[in-house]
Amino acid sequence: MSTVAANADTNATGTVPTASSAVAAAGDRPNIVFVLTDDLSWNLVKHMPAVAQLQSEGMTFSNFVVSDSLCCPSRSSIFTGEFPHDTRVFTNTSPDGGYGVFHNRGEEANTFATALNRRGYRTAFMGKYLNGYTPSCKAGAPPAVVPPGWDEWDVAGNAYKEYGYCLAENHKTVKYGHQPKDYLVDVMSRKGEAFVRQAAGADKPFLLELATFAPHAPARPAPRDEDAFPGLEAPTPKAFNKTPSKAPGWLASRTKLSAADKKEINRKFRHRAQAVQSVDRMISSMRQTLRDAGVANDTYFVFGSDNGFHMGEYRLMPGKQTAFDTDINVPLVVVGPRIRAGSTSNEITSNVDLAPTFQRLGGAPVEDRVDGHSLVGLLHGDAGQNWRNVTLVEHHGDNNDAADPDLQAAAAGNPPTYDAIRSKTYTYVEYANGQREFYDLQSDPQQLHNVAGTLSASRRAELHATLEALKNCHTGSACWQAGH
Repeated sequence: MSTVAANADTNATGTVPTASSAVAAAGDRPNIVFVLTDDLSWNLVKHMPAVAQLQSEGMTFSNFVVSDSLCCPSRSSIFTGEFPHDTRVFTNTSPDGGYGVFHNRGEEANTFATALNRRGYRTAFMGKYLNGYTPSCKAGAPPAVVPPGWDEWDVAGNAYKEYGYCLAENHKTVKYGHQPKDYLVDVMSRKGEAFVRQAAGADKPFLLELATFAPHAPARPAPRDEDAFPGLEAPTPKAFNKTPSKAPGWLASRTKLSAADKKEINRKFRHRAQAVQSVDRMISSMRQTLRDAGVANDTYFVFGSDNGFHMGEYRLMPGKQTAFDTDINVPLVVVGPRIRAGSTSNEITSNVDLAPTFQRLGGAPVEDRVDGHSLVGLLHGDAGQNWRNVTLVEHHGDNNDAADPDLQAAAAGNPPTYDAIRSKTYTYVEYANGQREFYDLQSDPQQLHNVAGTLSASRRAELHATLEALKNCHTGSACWQAGH
């Protein structure tokens, strides 16, 4: 498959259009607004009316899977369209990941921002970048680093508490305090709206990413939301407080959640629901700004999350990093030109698909080094008969780095290193210690029965071969083929 064909949009007949037709299908350099949340799982969407409105007006991807349920690896894949085995960002900290690895490998030179910036887009990034990017407001500190491709850069380091952070405003740094006006999501919203008005006023196409820390722990709500949802409790699906049959060793010994555990889970869920209210308002306000600026009809508005989050499922305290759908299957909703209102795609899509999608929408070329595949065809109504069957999840586990904000104890789930594939109908996991999991998502959507031990030798060999092909693919054409 050629470089162009590998990353073009597959149409409903299963053929691949030329690069020029793929670009033309996306329109003439539409604007893109991308809201990326941190640790937001599907069970929070019901508490976000602005996101529900997006769903009613656009397309929801029901089988959107992240390449790793962990912040930095997932965000690195989003920026580049590459799996962790190509970015080499497997964790949040050096030497196995983090901002340092991403930066030192030169990955910042090949992102959707650099591609669209070369196409004449005005670009802005606001909020959370990558773990380890920590601008300093101390006297004498060096100027903040602004990666290539971004015209405006308003990025905080460790701002999980939403107050008292240092914000890199392009190359200078500004200290924000603890007043209500300093709440980070609100600051991002104001700056984002100003950027949109300026770019629209200059009649320039623009790309804006608003990457929140919310609802990542400690899930600090805005002052006006601190009393929201009194008495709200965490959902209790069938997997709540249960472990799967034939569970892997790291999970099998989990005991039932105590009353105190459940109380803590409810408290944290309520805080998460409170924290996303500011994000929901930011979405609503931004969409109104787009309408006021006269560019709403020329803009793709994208909402997503870097990873999911479990809260009591599989007897695990709040956390992520597993291969269960609670952690890897996350929201993705897109509204924009030629997208049918209220539509759903159940194709297997991945966070590595976002970079080529943004580039195709903006008419920028997509190099074959990009592992993902543009979603533009799916967005515009192609049935996807030739779409991939499976996608890849890669996780380096047994993390004991105290500097990692996502360090998890066994109670929250700290699985050993694994690789997995997710299809519409199953999840298959291979751990580095030799253990295996297989869940039939048709008969067991809650993933409570590990039937890996019942698979035939030929089926096990087939699954292993597919997983190996995806683990070792390094181009869009190879990864596309492996996903089939």
